[in-house]
Amino acid sequence: MSEETLQRTPLYEAHKALGAKLAPFAGYEMPVQYPSGVLAEHNWTRSNAGLFDVSHMGQSTLRGPDFETTATFLETLIPADVLGLLPLQQRYSQLLNADGGIIDDLMFVRGSREGEIYLIVNAGCKIGDYAWIEKHLPENIKLRIRNDLALLALQGPKAEAVLARLAPEIQTMAFMQTADFVLGGISCYISRSGYTGEDGFEIAVLDRDVPLLWNLLLNDSEVKPIGLGARDSLRLEAGLCLYGHDIDPTTSPIEAGLNWSIAKRRRTEGGFIGAHRVQRELHGGVSRKRVGIKPEGRAPAREGTEIQDESGRKIGVITSGGFGPTVNGPVAMGYVETAYATPDTKINLLVRGQAMSAVIVKLPFVPNNFKR
Repeated sequence: MSEETLQRTPLYEAHKALGAKLAPFAGYEMPVQYPSGVLAEHNWTRSNAGLFDVSHMGQSTLRGPDFETTATFLETLIPADVLGLLPLQQRYSQLLNADGGIIDDLMFVRGSREGEIYLIVNAGCKIGDYAWIEKHLPENIKLRIRNDLALLALQGPKAEAVLARLAPEIQTMAFMQTADFVLGGISCYISRSGYTGEDGFEIAVLDRDVPLLWNLLLNDSEVKPIGLGARDSLRLEAGLCLYGHDIDPTTSPIEAGLNWSIAKRRRTEGGFIGAHRVQRELHGGVSRKRVGIKPEGRAPAREGTEIQDESGRKIGVITSGGFGPTVNGPVAMGYVETAYATPDTKINLLVRGQAMSAVIVKLPFVPNNFKR
């Protein structure tokens, strides 16, 4: 994709002014890192509060005559329990294709307006996601794409304290709860969630207001801007999937280890696109599983690296890999034959034609710090 066709978030000029290294990502020109570098940004987020521009993500709402109608429709597209949502509660799920593969993963919230459900989908998938949803929409439910909204993520152990200085009531929010707030005179919709394994918040705000909010948050000495490089190393240490890498249209939620996101009622009742595969795999098992992998030594194993058993037979492939600053060593995730998915199983990784010793480990690599 050429520079001329890349989209930019409303904070593009702010990133340039901060000296960000910009690169294409999901059709956007996004900050990969700032002058301090990925390692410093990663460590800052683990110990303080990192501010991410994630305005490339897709935000939209489904609106029907009442919540039950809208939730019942959404349950035909995803395997999560939507009907059981409390007002302003958020959950994670996946859009599935007819074969039970993952079209995209997403967050959804029961909104404050009657019959409204708020959706956040991945930037690189949003056009296809919206087309898929539109294809299945009944006449009494409307999809509204919110191209007028930007999205920030404030992540890290000091994120709560930073926002509490602007809105003290933020401290009462629990993980995966949402609420409307006013920060420095700016109206925001905030969820206690994120993609780093740390406590944190995601903040939806009008495009026109996001530069003001960005600067307001950066004025706090405990906040620094963080790019997509550190976002990737943080989510990898947290064992979180990246769409198009760890999950895609060929992988099911069960293979990916996302069983926890499928409620008991949905497992039994089905009724969603792709349910036949999900239910079959829940009861009959899978031939491959997503696992954590800890290479021995210091050399990282990148995406696409072949995974072998100790005899040299291929048993899987790395889907995400790199250096984990918090664990001070290489970490990776990938899919292996189920027989090799047990923690402490010894494997080999084919790196530059050489077999490198590694071991299967339990995810995440770094314990999460969500506020329950």
